[in-house]
Amino acid sequence: MARAFASTILDAPIEAVWSVIRDFNGLPSWNPAVTRSEIEGGLASDVVGCIRSFHLANGAHVRERLLSLSDRDYSFAYNFETPAFPVENYIARVKLLPVTDGDRTYAEWEAVFDEAPEDRGKYVEIIGQHVFQAGWDALKPVVAGRAAPAGAQRWAGFPPNKVWCSTVLDGPAEAVWQVIRDFAGMGAWHDDITEMHMIGGGRSDQVSGTRDFRFSGSPLHEKLLHLDDAERSFSYCITRCEMPWMNYVSGARLFPVTDGNRTLGVWTGDWLASPQDDVALIPNTERNVYLKALRTVNARHFSRA
Repeated sequence: MARAFASTILDAPIEAVWSVIRDFNGLPSWNPAVTRSEIEGGLASDVVGCIRSFHLANGAHVRERLLSLSDRDYSFAYNFETPAFPVENYIARVKLLPVTDGDRTYAEWEAVFDEAPEDRGKYVEIIGQHVFQAGWDALKPVVAGRAAPAGAQRWAGFPPNKVWCSTVLDGPAEAVWQVIRDFAGMGAWHDDITEMHMIGGGRSDQVSGTRDFRFSGSPLHEKLLHLDDAERSFSYCITRCEMPWMNYVSGARLFPVTDGNRTLGVWTGDWLASPQDDVALIPNTERNVYLKALRTVNARHFSRA
């Protein structure tokens, strides 16, 4: 099975971008490759199962069925009913993520499909670059500087984690991953962390291993819960800490930005604490732990400034 993929960073908040691309019948409003479009049967464009019938600038007629639509996580999926290319089992997905550091948007567009043996790899390039990336390039000036619609609520009113933050790093995802996957290496790229080492001399890539360190002088132990080289993600929990929280679990994940060979770094955290303590814990953890870690990695290893 082949896969086409293109991702970019858009200079507008996620709510503004979603208000444009959510309309399954709205391609002609932002993509010059599509000249006209209609939803068959007079259905609304957010009815899952509806079919959009549209014509391309080159005269081709395409029909696509909406398979899923989520206002919760800013994504939708569709398939070919009347294909634009000679491929089979085509399913495409569009997904947005907020870039909280600067209030921009990460956008990815991907499709999986089967090609004929003689076409192997041909439509990966055509769809990935000439459809998906070309679409993102057309969308950029449409949404640039656009404000979120009045009353829009991110994550349908509440975030998926107590802290959810992200930033763009100037290096490719695999290179960034080689820096941050070392569970005992954070002391080398976070100024507030000292004396970090794996307890018992264990490996830093061994799940269940525990790292011992000091954060701003306070002792901590953190246990590695998962490490995923395919997804470029890890998570860990605190087993020793002087902070007023319980059941702390945190982790990071990287997303490739093919447009410019960059990386979206996402870092999240959850825990239990009193509302009074969370007033300080939440912003401090976001700014001085997660974002500081990602920004420092970028500045020391990948900054193009």
